[in-house]
Amino acid sequence: MQRFLLKSAIAIATISTVAFSGNTAFAGGNAPSGTDATYIGAGISAGVTNGGQSGDTTDLGGNIQGRFAVPNAPVSVRGAILFSDDTSAIMPIVSYDIPITDNANVYVGGGYSFVEANGQATPLGTDDSLVLTAGAEAQLGDSFVVYGDTKWGIDAYENSNADALSFQGGVGYKF
Repeated sequence: MQRFLLKSAIAIATISTVAFSGNTAFAGGNAPSGTDATYIGAGISAGVTNGGQSGDTTDLGGNIQGRFAVPNAPVSVRGAILFSDDTSAIMPIVSYDIPITDNANVYVGGGYSFVEANGQATPLGTDDSLVLTAGAEAQLGDSFVVYGDTKWGIDAYENSNADALSFQGGVGYKF
């Protein structure tokens, strides 16, 4: 338990440092505006971990992800579904968005993963878990957004205390 708390504290400290140091670099008034795109998209998802049990790893699956940009705030409400042939994991997530250009953001956030059929493999484990995410998104023209992120599921495998890690990428439609 102490090891879990230490890993969680280190992750939160790292995310906080990245999130708050990004805003001070542009304090002189030339700050990029980022993107305020609200979108829904689809793409691929790759799980890169295994919980140590047979049948609990999914190498490749898909994702459906969306973002609602909260007006006049550096936060977004996000949703993600990572799916495999077996089942899916549904994730509500809140993120802190950091503009890096006039059309792109990096973000860090946290939420929870609800596995529809516990014990069945998704790209992010086999059990419900706390999720931390870090990613980037860029608006292309008026209608499209490309995105990519990493999701870390803490204690995300049934009958195991192993963490899960997955990588996502996709294209979204802005509305």
